[in-house]
Amino acid sequence: MKEIVIHKSRLQFVVGDITAQDTDAVVNAANSRLAPGGGVAGAIHRAAGPGLWDECKALGGCPTGEARISGGHDLPNRYVIHTVGPVYSGTRSDAVLLKACYVNSLRLADKFHIRSVSFPALSTAYSAIPSKTRSPCPSPRSGITSRAIPLSRPCGWSSMTMRPTLPT
Repeated sequence: MKEIVIHKSRLQFVVGDITAQDTDAVVNAANSRLAPGGGVAGAIHRAAGPGLWDECKALGGCPTGEARISGGHDLPNRYVIHTVGPVYSGTRSDAVLLKACYVNSLRLADKFHIRSVSFPALSTAYSAIPSKTRSPCPSPRSGITSRAIPLSRPCGWSSMTMRPTLPT
């Protein structure tokens, strides 16, 4: 694990299973229906149990770049934050939408007083956004509230789980 301290926030980089992280919330690299699928979404739904899909159906889906929140069900986390990353198109909107995924996920974390959250690398598998064109993650200038977690580019690393922790 590598840890970086930025102001009063800790940013940890962990190679591991997103469903086994001991944070208040995990972020699901979701599809627009918030349905079980492959990759991160499939792993989170399998680990959380069928109650997660039941709750997600009631949320009514999620557009690309936005985020929704549900309970953690059988996961060790209290919450799951679902966000839909862009499918690579080669346009500027890819970076804008990917950044929005992180910003909107962190806004929900702040709204629900979540103190720690684990992120997978978003839009790196099926959607295949090339690493050179991935958007940097939110910074303090991204419009997130003052309690938010300042993040940097390393969240795009496809082999790592990011575990930022809000200052106490």
